[in-house]
Amino acid sequence: MFWPSRFFHICLYVFYDYRNLGDYAGVPSPVQNASRKAGVTSDYFNSDTWDDSWSIQDWSNRGKGVSLSGDATVLMINSPNNIYIEKNDDKDAASDTFLTMRTMRLPGFQSAAEFDSVSTYHYVSIRMLARVTGSVGACMAIFTYLGGEELADVQEADIEIMTRDPKNRVQYTNQPSFTEDGDDIPKATRNGTLPKGVEWDDWVVHRLDWTPKRSTWYANGQEVASIEYQTPKDPAQIILNAWSDGGSWSGNMSLNGAAYMQIQWIDMVYNVTKDSEEKRSFDGRRLESDAEQYGGLVRRDDSKGACKVVCSIDEADEAGETKILSKSTASHMLDMRYWTRKMVVFGIMVWVYI
Repeated sequence: MFWPSRFFHICLYVFYDYRNLGDYAGVPSPVQNASRKAGVTSDYFNSDTWDDSWSIQDWSNRGKGVSLSGDATVLMINSPNNIYIEKNDDKDAASDTFLTMRTMRLPGFQSAAEFDSVSTYHYVSIRMLARVTGSVGACMAIFTYLGGEELADVQEADIEIMTRDPKNRVQYTNQPSFTEDGDDIPKATRNGTLPKGVEWDDWVVHRLDWTPKRSTWYANGQEVASIEYQTPKDPAQIILNAWSDGGSWSGNMSLNGAAYMQIQWIDMVYNVTKDSEEKRSFDGRRLESDAEQYGGLVRRDDSKGACKVVCSIDEADEAGETKILSKSTASHMLDMRYWTRKMVVFGIMVWVYI
């Protein structure tokens, strides 16, 4: 269970489901021209369901003039063409479809994929059911991110799968993991081992719990790493990417090689976002209009009290569901509401931690 703080707190819950999107499935041909701007691969990525939560990126690593950022040796261009819904052709497939992020080495450049959350989050438990396949020389990641003017100001908690690494190894980091001079910061990172018999080209539930004092990582429910050093403190975006730039971190991908991160679902429990915090009423309670729009909780006006509910997503039988662990009445507590909006399921978690 995710405990975001040591006091009564409201948490929000969201589930992004890519398992039953057959109407949007199709694998686009790679864009061969580095200067061509590509559109999204299906109407799903123009829908409110997508746009309300995520933003597909199209930036490149081109620096000033002809230089590239960092120690990159290959021009890398993020393209909406590399994010698409794909039919699941696995034997005994557990889903009809999944979301694919592709990175591919083409003549003259590396085509990559990234999408970022529209909102920021202040502490989060994020899980995804995903696998990684394909060529050596790619980095596949999900992470929290808050940039800074200086490297030391960056706040970031990472899950990174390097396709050149053994298939049971995953990198977990509270960034930055190196200094401006290029020196490593060993306390900031762990090269973790997946549970016995699990490899990253299997379907694995990868999980990051970012809490005020530490970042903790899990694979299929088993803790694999925990870092207190430079735990992020401020609201941050969630970013997913699939990339390579020929540099020392990702390594170099061979011409016409490709790697893929395939995602069935993303599950998040989080504290209120920065945008939501700014919309709070004077006495610190969420406005009822905000609750109706975003699925937040509102205090009941009656004097009889409301439900105190303790819920878990870890104890639920299926992904995307919650399980009520306990429920009792108490005055001035909070009501619990659920509803479904298109392919995104919003719900509310209320916990008491004394």
